[in-house]
Amino acid sequence: MATAPAPANLPLFYKDLAPLSSVDHADFHARPLDKADFLINQHAIPLTSDEFVSACRFFPIVFSAGDNPVPLALMGLNEGVNTFVDDEGKLINPVYVPAYVRRYPFLLARLQQGSEELSLCFDPTSGAIGKFDEGDALFENGQPTQPVEAILEFCKNFEEAGQRTGLFMEELKKADLLMEGEVSIQQDGIDKPYIYRGFQMVDENKLRELRGDVLRKLMQNGILGLIFAHLFSLQLMREVFAEQVKAGKVPEMQEVPAI
Repeated sequence: MATAPAPANLPLFYKDLAPLSSVDHADFHARPLDKADFLINQHAIPLTSDEFVSACRFFPIVFSAGDNPVPLALMGLNEGVNTFVDDEGKLINPVYVPAYVRRYPFLLARLQQGSEELSLCFDPTSGAIGKFDEGDALFENGQPTQPVEAILEFCKNFEEAGQRTGLFMEELKKADLLMEGEVSIQQDGIDKPYIYRGFQMVDENKLRELRGDVLRKLMQNGILGLIFAHLFSLQLMREVFAEQVKAGKVPEMQEVPAI
């Protein structure tokens, strides 16, 4: 149901990467994308813990399967299904857009293995950056423009949020709060329910049984609030499923639904 982005050469969404250069891209401009076609077939989007409170009102928040889980915002319950964008990649209704999506086509990347230095890179296939007449200039007199500085700051903040998310996940594992998730959804007119598995969630029974000192620590460092945001968001599973039904994107019962 929910798998972390595959450890491939490029992250989710990105088809290519090029370091932004004041020499190679001196006359390049960045223009906003009027649609996000890269989202059309993506049902699970990486999410930072900083975003839980904003995202929990719109998406179920789960954790990927495996030993190194990451938080995911579910835009659909089945592979290849996104109920929040239309067939052109435009948002159907106003919703919170995860920072991972807003960052595209930029990101900070290590250009040399073993180096701690991060460089601002972009996906040259995105259609958002190039030798356009319109859009924001990326460089002036060989120096980054204010929009580039803003993008760089956004990407730095995203990386820092990612580090906080890693600490959050460590605390969940240390408290042994994660369990294999399962949700059963009964569709009208269908005898058997749809059973979704393959993700992790917080075990409410273990949460209730935590020692007082552990619970106090989770409350003081803000993690308890994030846990509740995750648990509350799970109620949206049925709403996402209903949107799939409305769009005719529910698999046949003989198929094994998987997030």
